Amino acid sequence: MKQSFTMKNGIRVHLMPIAGTEAATFFVLVRVGSRYETSKLQGAAHFIEHLMFKGTKRRPTTLDISRALDAVGAEYNAYTGKDITGYHVKADARHLPLAIDLLHDMLFCSLYVKKELDRERRVIMEEINMYRDNPILHIEDMLEETLFDGNALGRSIAGTHETVRTMSRADVITFRDAHYLPSQIVLVAAGNIGKNTRTLIEKSFGTVPKNKEPLKSFDAFIARSKEARLRVCFKETEQIQLAFGFPSCALADKRNPATTLLSIILGGSMSSRLFVAVRERKGLAYSVRAAHSPYEDIGAFSVIAGLDASRLALAAKTILAEIKTMVSRGVTARELREAKDYVRGRMLLRLEDSSDHAEWIGRQELFLNKVKTLDDRMKEMECVTRGQLLVAAKEVLDEGKMVTAIIGPYKDVEAFREAAGL
Repeated sequence: MKQSFTMKNGIRVHLMPIAGTEAATFFVLVRVGSRYETSKLQGAAHFIEHLMFKGTKRRPTTLDISRALDAVGAEYNAYTGKDITGYHVKADARHLPLAIDLLHDMLFCSLYVKKELDRERRVIMEEINMYRDNPILHIEDMLEETLFDGNALGRSIAGTHETVRTMSRADVITFRDAHYLPSQIVLVAAGNIGKNTRTLIEKSFGTVPKNKEPLKSFDAFIARSKEARLRVCFKETEQIQLAFGFPSCALADKRNPATTLLSIILGGSMSSRLFVAVRERKGLAYSVRAAHSPYEDIGAFSVIAGLDASRLALAAKTILAEIKTMVSRGVTARELREAKDYVRGRMLLRLEDSSDHAEWIGRQELFLNKVKTLDDRMKEMECVTRGQLLVAAKEVLDEGKMVTAIIGPYKDVEAFREAAGL
């Protein structure tokens, strides 16, 4: 039976039984990410996520942790975002006690041995290099850096070589202690969970001391300029990456359903307007996509394409024409109906997996303080009208607020403008 409760220390917990599976997932979500960092500590949240796997008092080495999970065939991982850090273990339901115990051990009993910190610095620097060397990944960072210029929300999650190299052990632990607080943690167990799951959680995570101080929050985004901005990264590459971005609505904004549907119709599937116009009809790009990414105070609406440099001008013209058409004419009844069905279908497939189900629940609890079911979400989507979607298009896809990012063989902004015909 589904249970939702808050322990005495403030940690929120959701227990979500899922029928027809022999697996169970335990997810820990923490409300901290790169936007909570100072400029000196860029990459701290990501660094801490890595270090959680480097040894605890009871499991002193990385091998001790990985061996415990590998021995039962578990899937496990962690990630850091701009406003969230997540840790999860998915395993045979019989080993859910191990997952709960191990994640508690990692989050609250990690050693942070100096030699492990120094070893992991090199690993993260290589990770930074990997992202910079991969235009498909780097263009997303560039676009949000341009869109959120002047705010921590625009910084790279991994940090910089300089900040990762100079961050001290004391810096890391101070940052962790300021943010890994019970009031900022949500736990979710989903799948074939037993009657003793609540007891196991209370005996481990329930012993974490209650917050002594309130969370140190982030600086909300405030737009510095309403002028269109452009950023160019020179790289001799066969395929250039072109991105257009717009400030969008925040997580709790009532316009979110309409904006999500807008992104799907414009470039969220292989039958979307951009995919058909740019790839299928004209063969201008291998990939072209649109997405809406909401944060707590602002969102990012992006359109990204990978294409041959010789087709840049026509591709840019075609993409911008589709955006303008969306703003001026809106969408058809058929497009809106198919987008709603697309959302439902994708979510149904996603929520069949206990890991995705757990994360879906945890994120809602963490940022919205309530959990909506799939039916709740679809009711919101079903209420969106063509008129509301047209309003969302006019408000979000405002060419005057658009930013542009490009990775390709262009020495400067003027060289790109000339090649793109902008």
